[in-house]
Amino acid sequence: MSEIRYFNRHTGREETEQVYGEGFLKFSYGNPLGALPLHAMVKRGGFSRWYGRRMDSPATKAKVAPFIAQYGLDAAEFADPADSYASFNEFFYRKLKPEARPIAGSAAVFPADGRHLGFQKASEIAGVFVKGQLWDLPRLLDDAALAAKYANGSLILSRLCPVDYHRFHFPAAGTPGPVKAIAGPLFSVSPIALRRRLSYLWENKRTLTKLETPDLGTVLLLEIGATCVGTIHQTFTPGQPVEKGAEKGYFAFGGSSTITIFEPGAVKLAADLVECSARQVELYAKVGTAMAERGA
Repeated sequence: MSEIRYFNRHTGREETEQVYGEGFLKFSYGNPLGALPLHAMVKRGGFSRWYGRRMDSPATKAKVAPFIAQYGLDAAEFADPADSYASFNEFFYRKLKPEARPIAGSAAVFPADGRHLGFQKASEIAGVFVKGQLWDLPRLLDDAALAAKYANGSLILSRLCPVDYHRFHFPAAGTPGPVKAIAGPLFSVSPIALRRRLSYLWENKRTLTKLETPDLGTVLLLEIGATCVGTIHQTFTPGQPVEKGAEKGYFAFGGSSTITIFEPGAVKLAADLVECSARQVELYAKVGTAMAERGA
């Protein structure tokens, strides 16, 4: 199974991802013997809730310093001292200092730190991680009529790894509506899994929020659950206007993804995002950096 490569906008280089739990993922999704525990236990919500409770234990505080060292995290960005977290999970969904993630002046910004794929038209997506894998927008949105409205809109998949900052933010200013919860299992959303079955993205437990904006129409914001992400925490208040870059919520332990979908013609995606995605190479970019400008 090949390594995971991505292009880092901030360094200007192609880099190799350090995969947390790589051996477990390769066994579960790449070895026929892994199919039994995957379907009998790993994909089920109870497994993720159990693992989440483990990461809430005070004993896991000892994991924080080695994790920071192993993955080269910049503790100077943390809103609180690295030794102040009571558990690994508390560290995992840590807040950052506002100045660590300045908000760009572009029309829309990335909602999360992560590796991003962007497509100007959702209906023309013909390859994600592996050529020939197509999106099923009606199943993703759990609404055929809504999917028809956004079929030719722009879609951005933002994948968060366990080593990333795990709070997600609003990509534009506007007024968010209520959160729609869509039930499902909790498969991994690592490329190791998605290369084999992209449909995990629209099978997994997920949430959908509509953001009414003054100049970009109604933007659809989805958070995708994953293995060891049993709960998606929302921290905003529906009906209360938000600024671009304001916090929307956070994922507890585990990697996961967000998906942002714009109305047809509403935006023009950043050139480096489009170029990388055309090569099926993810673009690493931080939350608050430029994702798109207003459409023509």
